[in-house]
Amino acid sequence: MNSGKARVITNLVLFQLGWFACVMGAAQGHPWAGTLVGTAIVAWHIRSAMRPMAEFNLLVQVVLIGAVWDSLLVTLGWIAYPSGTLLAGTAPHWILAMWALFATSLNVSLRWLRGRLQLAALMGAVCGPLSYWAAVRLGAVQFVHPAQVMVALAVGWSLIMPALMLLSQRNDGFSLRGEGAS
Repeated sequence: MNSGKARVITNLVLFQLGWFACVMGAAQGHPWAGTLVGTAIVAWHIRSAMRPMAEFNLLVQVVLIGAVWDSLLVTLGWIAYPSGTLLAGTAPHWILAMWALFATSLNVSLRWLRGRLQLAALMGAVCGPLSYWAAVRLGAVQFVHPAQVMVALAVGWSLIMPALMLLSQRNDGFSLRGEGAS
């Protein structure tokens, strides 16, 4: 197996491990456990990047977008997080860790979506809500108004995902300088 395939597979496995650690930690009342696992994975990801600062910049931008998006859903009263919230009306720390984990996939396992913004929008509209729904089923998230929140998630993620792909192109720590800026 070549190093590119190994990197993609490692990225997929670590992202899923981090996702489950965050969700199950929150569902079991131990949200810091998932945040710590997520932080370790993100640190390893940045350390393994050819251009760590570019990757770090992407992670910060994605976490900020995620913090605003998920806090908006909380403020609207559509989503509730039973554990890990540090400030009322905001997304919990483990969700922010999940946004950072998701950012680690943009320049590695989701790189194939670059330049395919319509497909990225479709993937966001479908996969974004499914990820939240899985977290609901596992007990980490509560949908206060399920129908409304699923529509909001689909619309929101159909806009967020293409934007994240564009950001990843500008902040690509896994390609040579200029290669990811096409």
